[in-house]
Amino acid sequence: MTGSVQEDIYVEVNTHIGGEPDASWFEAVVRDVLSSEGVAAPYEVSVVLTDEETVHSLNQQYRNVDSPTDVIAFYAEPQTDSEREFVFPGDGVRRLGDIVISFPQAVEQAEEAGHGVRKELTLLTIHGVLHLLGYDHEQPDDAPLMRKKEALLLDLYRGRHYD
Repeated sequence: MTGSVQEDIYVEVNTHIGGEPDASWFEAVVRDVLSSEGVAAPYEVSVVLTDEETVHSLNQQYRNVDSPTDVIAFYAEPQTDSEREFVFPGDGVRRLGDIVISFPQAVEQAEEAGHGVRKELTLLTIHGVLHLLGYDHEQPDDAPLMRKKEALLLDLYRGRHYD
């Protein structure tokens, strides 16, 4: 008997402004980005779509930056040698981490850029997933690579996740 390989993408929508995509939309974007990056199941990722105040608070608490932001990623995989010493469950599941997106910020940025909210949310989800995979635009050497990946993936998903 062949078992299926589990992919767990948890999505929570904690905002009701109107126009929020449903959980399955976010699951599809995350799945597509991971597939494009060669990440095979089993894995776990969570996405939270929430309000500006929550993301601002997380930005202040975890990054010591007292300002709103559009997306924050909390990676679960070890990024440094000292983090690799932490023992992870031996079940083979890649626990990639959590992505938290400010829906009001996404709406505002979409308006400023002159494109739809789904395109902005696609970009923010791509950005968050790339962070979970170790990309870091705050590192001078990584920034151009991350931005190029974002642009390529955003273009790849035109018509599939946004118009």
